[in-house]
Amino acid sequence: MEPINARDVKSIQDARQIVDERGLTHIKVGLFDNDGVMRGKYMSREKFFSSLDKGFAFCDVVLGWDSKDQLYDNVTYTGWHTGFPDAPVRILPHSCRDIPFEDGMLLFLAEFADQAESVCPRAALRRVVTKAAEMGFDPMAALEYEFFLFNETPDSIRDKNFKDLQPLTPGWFGYSMIRNSTHAELYHAMIELSQQMDFPLEGLHTETGPGVIETAIAVDDALSAADKGALFKTFIKVLAQRHDLMATFMAKWSNDYPGQSGHIHLSLRHNQSSDSAFYDPTKKHSISDIQRHFIAGQQKLMPELLCMIAPTVNSYSRLIPGFWAPTDATWGVENRTTALRVIQGSDKSQRVEYRLGSADANPYLALAAALGSGLYGIEHRLEPGPQVKGNAYEQEHPSHLALPKTLWDASQAFKRSEAARSLFGDIFVDHYGSSREWEEREFRKHITDWELERYFEII
Repeated sequence: MEPINARDVKSIQDARQIVDERGLTHIKVGLFDNDGVMRGKYMSREKFFSSLDKGFAFCDVVLGWDSKDQLYDNVTYTGWHTGFPDAPVRILPHSCRDIPFEDGMLLFLAEFADQAESVCPRAALRRVVTKAAEMGFDPMAALEYEFFLFNETPDSIRDKNFKDLQPLTPGWFGYSMIRNSTHAELYHAMIELSQQMDFPLEGLHTETGPGVIETAIAVDDALSAADKGALFKTFIKVLAQRHDLMATFMAKWSNDYPGQSGHIHLSLRHNQSSDSAFYDPTKKHSISDIQRHFIAGQQKLMPELLCMIAPTVNSYSRLIPGFWAPTDATWGVENRTTALRVIQGSDKSQRVEYRLGSADANPYLALAAALGSGLYGIEHRLEPGPQVKGNAYEQEHPSHLALPKTLWDASQAFKRSEAARSLFGDIFVDHYGSSREWEEREFRKHITDWELERYFEII
């Protein structure tokens, strides 16, 4: 029997074979929570083999706490009232990956099952992808991320109380050959890691700002694209810390610099013919009727699904005019000031870029919202508003296109949304919406530096 490579694993039998070939005593297994934080553990070979067949149990607290491991007090799915039982989890053999710096160690992704599946982020996207397939489409996606790198460690940022942090490089050096050549070893390490763990980068360059980098992950089917985005965010942080650096995907870490985006490129292909469902060379800008309805759905539901795209209090610091982040549910053709950018191309490249996305979003939920809203538009044969030409920030837009200004407002719009409930289910909407309410309330418990400076003496 020929040795098997990690990314060639497709079945339970393949998973057993590769573990045996490598003589591993333990295997790494992980999954993603509401906030896109990867949770997992090392599992013994015997336990792993058993779990491949029967699944395993994972404490459902990971679906009932926030990114700081604080327990939600306002959800019904799990909590003190349920005793935090174990939830069943299935291992996904096809997700097998090498972890390059762990000497032959393998990583497998997992997904919640049974009742927990109704609030599992990956399962939420999978259900939308299944809906697309039932409608006759194969959704394709590619994720782009901006992140800042700092000459800091987990200890130093806490010693400094997250102030006066030193970026990896100074100055505003967008697309800089000087910066990427000076730090070529680090860039090569990111490229190599991305190749080895199968989230290959189509592009990698400096963005405008000190220590900021932009990456574009190669296109794939929607569920695989989300897996790749979630793994990319996790292991870029790991790689940075292994180089005594820190990476942040916060939507906005400083008022002095633009925010960090997590743009989503989406297209649909007919699953019978594999032809683009978005490309019609007989129509203006090659926008097919299906793409037009898709854009209309995204535009209509963007205010209602915003908390899936902008999931933190900090997300809303990014959504301000003039900083490359949209403030209304607008669309345009090759227009980077709008929330939705139609990219005119060929059968292969015609797509829509969901530019509202921020780097702090859970890739599964952001993609579920962007794709689900587009499918909703196709189902209901919606028509988009007028195309925006020129600077969208300087124009007046209809009030129904205005986006919620805070996470609290966004969570209320989400919980009221009949479309969200039809796309994701009542249990998911109630649970996730309540988790965003919790996030806003946690923020309100704290006194900011701005408040102290403004009010301490003078009021």
